[in-house]
Amino acid sequence: MTHGMRRLAAEVFGTFALIFAGTGAVVINDVSGGTVSHVGVALTFGLVVLAMVYALGDVSGCHLNPAVTLGFFAARRFEGRWVAPYIASQYAGAVAASLTLRLLFPTHATLGATLPAGDALQSFVLEVILTLILMFVILSVSTGSKEKGDLAGVAVGSVIALEALFAGPISGASMNPARSLAPALVSLRLEHLWVYLAAPVLGACASVLACRCIQEPGCCSEQPSCQAESVLTEK
Repeated sequence: MTHGMRRLAAEVFGTFALIFAGTGAVVINDVSGGTVSHVGVALTFGLVVLAMVYALGDVSGCHLNPAVTLGFFAARRFEGRWVAPYIASQYAGAVAASLTLRLLFPTHATLGATLPAGDALQSFVLEVILTLILMFVILSVSTGSKEKGDLAGVAVGSVIALEALFAGPISGASMNPARSLAPALVSLRLEHLWVYLAAPVLGACASVLACRCIQEPGCCSEQPSCQAESVLTEK
């Protein structure tokens, strides 16, 4: 298997693990009468991302999220020709995970789909801000489109768990179009899906502007130092 194919396979596998564990925690919490708990669900999402960053970061950069891939592209840290293959791989892994959960829990109504608890606009704004913060952290602890340092996975996993802890009861704290689209498609719960497809992308792109204002010059612009460490540069 070529290096590029291994990267795409890593995105499929990593996104499958994220959706299977994360939305699986939601489903199991529902069918078991709340034994996992809201805190447990939030920690599951954070921990599975942490684990995948360390397992797959050196292979694909461990994006696992179309909004993150588009955010890296907007920051000029990711080659445009690989954006569509990465996003397709992420959606493929996510849908495979939701189909697996459908086989395991055939009577569950939503399979962990994200739905607003109140007004859709409220959840839209929340998702924009949550993804902006998440992407800012990712950009700040990454070089090119790969994580840097031993604690990069801890930082990313922690912010996901943190945001899910406080915002999950209102918007679902998706921050990831693949995380929302897959269970919505498989369970046919497509209402308000636009919130979770548009808001994370908007938030991820807005975070690039924040990064340029706060971080050192060249953080999110086409610089040789960034391009040299792109996950798609052949070793």
